[in-house]
Order: sequence, then C-alpha cells, then structure tokens
Amino acid sequence: MTTAEKHMAQDLHHQMMLLGRSARGAAEVLTRVDTASKNAALQGAADAMRDSLATILAANAEDMDQARRRNLSGALLDRLALDESRVEATAQGVESIADLPDPVGGVIAEWERPNGLRIQRVRVPLGVIGIIYESRPNVTADAGALCLKSGNAVILRGGSEAARSNAAIHACLVEGLAAAGLPETAIQRVPTQDRAAVGMLLRDMTEFVDVIVPRGGKGLIARVQEDARVPVMGHLEGICHTYVHASADLEMARKIVVNAKLRRTGICGATEALLVDRAATDSHLATLIGDLIDAGCEVRGDLTAQQADARVKPAVETDWGKEYLDAIIAVRVVEDLEDAMDHIRRHGSGHTEAIVAEDAEAAERFLKELDSAILLHNASTQYADGGEFGMGAEIGIATGRIHARGPVGAEQLTSYKYIVRGSGQIRP
Repeated sequence: MTTAEKHMAQDLHHQMMLLGRSARGAAEVLTRVDTASKNAALQGAADAMRDSLATILAANAEDMDQARRRNLSGALLDRLALDESRVEATAQGVESIADLPDPVGGVIAEWERPNGLRIQRVRVPLGVIGIIYESRPNVTADAGALCLKSGNAVILRGGSEAARSNAAIHACLVEGLAAAGLPETAIQRVPTQDRAAVGMLLRDMTEFVDVIVPRGGKGLIARVQEDARVPVMGHLEGICHTYVHASADLEMARKIVVNAKLRRTGICGATEALLVDRAATDSHLATLIGDLIDAGCEVRGDLTAQQADARVKPAVETDWGKEYLDAIIAVRVVEDLEDAMDHIRRHGSGHTEAIVAEDAEAAERFLKELDSAILLHNASTQYADGGEFGMGAEIGIATGRIHARGPVGAEQLTSYKYIVRGSGQIRP
C-alpha cells in the first residue's frame, strides 16, 4: 500500500467513526423524542420528496444511464428506475409510516406477582442500525422512515448503482428532520462507494452499531453474515413457490399464478417455481403454462411440463432453487402435497410460499408444516410486502428465526426491557 493509499484509508476510517459517533448521539436523543415530533419529521420528508421531484428524477436518470452502460439486467434496471408515480408512492409510504402507532413505549405484557411487584415488558428502540442494500432507491426512504418511527438512528449504505438517487432521497429525509427540530444525524448515509466502508461498518464500529440489516443478493448476505461483529437481521433471496393442489379452482389458479410471477418480476416476493399436483395435470397444467408463456414468461419445466406444451424449455437441476428476478419460471409436477412440501424444503429460501387449494385440510397442512417466513392460501406471493400487511413499509423480509421474521417494519425494529414497580419489597 502506498503512502497516499494509507492516508486515504485513514481518512475513510476517520469518516466512518464520525458517522458512528454521530449516530450514537442521535440515538440517545431519540429516546426522548415524542411521537408528534417523529411524525412531523416524516411528513416533512414526504413533502420534500414531492417538492424535489425534478431533482430526484434527474439523479435517477444519471443512475439509469450508468446502469445501462454497465449492462445491468432488466430486473435490476426495473428495481432502480424511478418515475413520478414511484416517487409519489415512496412519499406516500413515508406518510403511511407516520400514520402507524408508535411502537416505542408500548406495553407488550404486564402482570403482578404475589408479593405485589408489578412487572411490564415494554418496547424500546434497538439503538443504531446499519442497513446495507442494493438497487432499489425507495429503500432509502423506507429504511430511514421506519428507523426514525421506531426511535432508532440509522446509517444507510446503498449500492453504487443507485448512489445519486439515494443521495437525493436522503436529502429529503434530512430536510424533514431539520424542519422538526430533530438531529439530522438520526438518518445518515455513507457518502462513499468505497467497498472498504462496508467492512468498517461490519467489523470496526461495534461500539456504535447495534444491528446490521442487509438487503440484497446472496453474495451480499453471505459477506455480511461472515464479516459482521454485531447481530445481523438476515434477508435472504426470495426463492418463492406457488403450489397448485389437485383441488384448486382453475380460474383462481390462473389469476394467482400469472400475478405471482409477472406482476413485478424483480421483487423478492415474485414466484420463481410453480408446482402442480399430478392429479391436476390434465385439468390445470397446460392452461397454467400457456397463460404464463402467452404473457411473455419463459417456462423451464420437467418432462411432464414439456409434454404439456412444446414451448417449455427443459429445466436443469439448478433451475430448482434459482431466484430469476426475471420473466422466467421453473415448473415441476409433484406427486402430492407431501412431495410439494419436500421440494420446497429442499430448494426454498424460507421466504414465501403459496398454496392454491379448495381442500381446507390440505391447505392447513401446508400452512402448518412448512417453516417459511410467509405462507399464503389462495393468494399471490406478491403480497409478501410490509405495506400489504398494513405495516406501512418494510426494510425487508427477514428469513431467519431470531428476533424478527417476515416483513420488518417499525415494530420489528424494537426490542424490549422490563420495568418493575414495587412498594418497598425486599427479597427474603
């Protein structure tokens, strides 16, 4: 390493430590901030996004030009792209978070002991959250707003492909904080795309950062889980399945399958594999495949799927368990419910699975016996979304089993403490 490179590394380390120290100070302030002030900051941020529409779209246009030159996939371009309606939806998402109940201070449970001690379990912020994410600039707004609502300070590190868009949206969040008289350092953005900054956030800032939330592809998640020295709230890839049971209503299945795959192919809740019960092969399979292909989806299937429609391409082993994030789907015929669940356990990511069935007993077995974060009956996997759950927005879909699971909204960004009130009791 040259002398100049050493100085640059030292400067970056100093910059990251300043971010961490500022975030910790802001987190301490936020413990004393009332709900009205947080909501005012969020409303101010939403207003600023609308007022800054031209600036945000100009920044996004530069990001999109760069992304095209880098030959990013169509799915990634779709995730990156902003237009007036998406910016408005992002602003509305921030407002919906403001409208949510404040989770901080909420009493989860309370009871009284025989000795008269009164005990409460009360929600509290996690503290300082580091969020590392890729592609989607709306995550900047969603993550910043959710962290503020839940009383947490946050350090945001978005992907290089969305750097200008993220900066423009972040400026609106800071404007909202300032207007409400809250510390602008409550929502900070790592201003450099130097990958070394991520390593510092994961390894060198344990005195400042309490939790890391990664949102992105398998490579990002693996790196974070391997390098982080603070707890990680994991968001794995969305290898989502839709299983059409023998009892499924065909017209319902047709609508659900096309929507689950094609409404938006680049989101983590898009179905990547369709499983069809062998008993429904004659009645359902060809129609479902035809609907997908006619709608512009490439279908890769097993031998039975290929026999049902000559346009089906042969699936290979890697197609089972692949997150396409594109208009491509893998189709397999399974013997029965048990075979479908075995396939999902082998190839799924624990994200979201759906069953289309009129047989209530089969549906209940599917919902009870599978262990993914989200399970649906007779509904599209595209509902795997915090906004659709009434949570305002989400940072991601947590696929782990510790702390939070499923959509991570404001409530999931809290922990709890115990408050015990007595009247002079001493322990014998």
